[in-house]
Amino acid sequence: MNPWYRLRKETVIALGALVLVWQFASYFFPVYLFPPVPAIAEKFLDIFLNQESLANAGATAGRIFAGLSAAFLLGAVLAFVMGRSARSYRYVYPLLNFIQGVPALSWVVIAIIWFKGTETRILFIMTATTLPAFSFQILDAYRAMSKDLFEMTLSFRPSKRDLFRTLILPTIVPGMLTAWKVNLGNASRVVVVAELVGATGGIGYQLLMQQQLFDMAGALAWTLVLVAFVLVVQQIITRIEAWVLAYRPSTERSA
Repeated sequence: MNPWYRLRKETVIALGALVLVWQFASYFFPVYLFPPVPAIAEKFLDIFLNQESLANAGATAGRIFAGLSAAFLLGAVLAFVMGRSARSYRYVYPLLNFIQGVPALSWVVIAIIWFKGTETRILFIMTATTLPAFSFQILDAYRAMSKDLFEMTLSFRPSKRDLFRTLILPTIVPGMLTAWKVNLGNASRVVVVAELVGATGGIGYQLLMQQQLFDMAGALAWTLVLVAFVLVVQQIITRIEAWVLAYRPSTERSA
């Protein structure tokens, strides 16, 4: 049996069981704790039918992509600097480790003190929280490059451009795509925290509104929108990965 088919089947069963348990709980608990599944579904659909709600979802998606893009570009530069220079590695790596250890809430406080604009604050928070993971993942991929293959390639005396295009880039692309998939989930959690402070739009802002209204169905609906966004984008990245790395032999096994 196709493993992807089994994965989809098992996912549907697991999620279906969760929905049934939730609906069952709604019969015994107040609606503000466990709203019925139809009420959550109605709120979820209303988000996609309302132009203002779609604009809020789009604002969050834009902030996620902007923060990840900035972190990716800066992280790639730092990874190459560390990979090419042992001295740079000794200085930069500890700094990235320190940045990685700073909680997202601390970056929120720092951003509020440093910057006035909401979008600037969110961009800074998103970049600071996802930068180390991009750098470390790309650096690990670069260092995993075969030394024998590297020396063999150098024997053909390629230009720096050809060396990067034919050896370095194919080596680090899997690490880059993996970093995007991992950081996408992290960014979706961080952006909500960032939008809770000062933002006047976005999913985080909408969650704050639902909390003030004590509307659990609305809060869950907005949460599901964010989860759906992450899953769709991760699936797109997975398909890009399969297309870009189609030359590699498949190691999948039927479970």
